Amino acid sequence: MATPVTRRSLREQSPSSVAPAAVPAVPTGAAGRRHPGRLIADALLWLAAVGGVICIVLVVLAFTAQITLIMFRTGSMSPTIPAGSVAVVQRVPASDIAIGDVVTVDRADELPITHRVTSVEPGATADERIITMRGDANAQEDPFPYTVTSVRTVLFSIPGIATVIAGMGNPYVLGALTLAATTVVVWAFWPRAERAERAERRGRDGGSP
Repeated sequence: MATPVTRRSLREQSPSSVAPAAVPAVPTGAAGRRHPGRLIADALLWLAAVGGVICIVLVVLAFTAQITLIMFRTGSMSPTIPAGSVAVVQRVPASDIAIGDVVTVDRADELPITHRVTSVEPGATADERIITMRGDANAQEDPFPYTVTSVRTVLFSIPGIATVIAGMGNPYVLGALTLAATTVVVWAFWPRAERAERAERRGRDGGSP
């Protein structure tokens, strides 16, 4: 005759007698390894992200601190700033100019010129200064002085990258970069969604392959 089940008998049962719920096994092996192509795609995505952050920072600096970039196509400031360099410059009032500064002067109907200041004289107003300049590679000063109310002073320069930056303005280069970035994004994210769906299906089916 079967023994009746009472509340007391249920309370006296040991918790260890209850069988633990089955835990689905985590797939290992080939599914857990990362393909070399995936590593390359992730690295390219990180590079693109870093480049995007740098562009955002430059835009913010241009509007808030008037910091921009200029490229050197000639070697008039060699060896301090050789041809092919990119300099980071900041616009400052003429009253901040000192002898020895390397500054960029904007000229009407001509390209800007970046040379070293050799003299500073007061101008017609309190905001104006009359400066003379000379390139480090030049034996003589520029042929005439410059009357300025503001200039762009060189903070620092990076040699050899002007060609790369100038090349990015080419429409064919921009098109190739856009196509490459699109390919990397699709390659990086599309397979991840497929793997997630397969893993979810395996979980619903009880872990069967």
